[in-house]
Amino acid sequence: MNKNTLTTSKTQQFFRILLGSLMVIAAIGHLTFQREEFQAQVPSWIPLSKDLVVILSGIVELGFGLSMIFWKQQRVNIGIALAIFYILIFPGNIAQYVNATDAFGLNTDTKRLIRLFFQPVLIFWALWSTGATTYLNHKFD
Repeated sequence: MNKNTLTTSKTQQFFRILLGSLMVIAAIGHLTFQREEFQAQVPSWIPLSKDLVVILSGIVELGFGLSMIFWKQQRVNIGIALAIFYILIFPGNIAQYVNATDAFGLNTDTKRLIRLFFQPVLIFWALWSTGATTYLNHKFD
């Protein structure tokens, strides 16, 4: 199966563009009005300034968002890369829970814990909406 000729449904295309748009919005938040809240998610063991990590991740998210929307011929690769990105930033969500850091309205342990269960949803969303799940299923059959 050629990942560049793999077709996706209108529903998948809608959700790919929606996820891309949400990534662009998140990137804007990283770079502007939500910078402090995103800093709350940066684990203290990261050897860079929290602000730099937020800015760099915002730039990466902007690239992913725009790629999800416009770079259709590479959507499978982008979906896989975005899923990996979601895995890599998951320690920040765990750190927010473990350290009981309030941000984004997550001001209780229960809210912070529930949020952890949404990361797998984002990972699946990135893979499914780009056709990467179909590609990977056929690749490993």
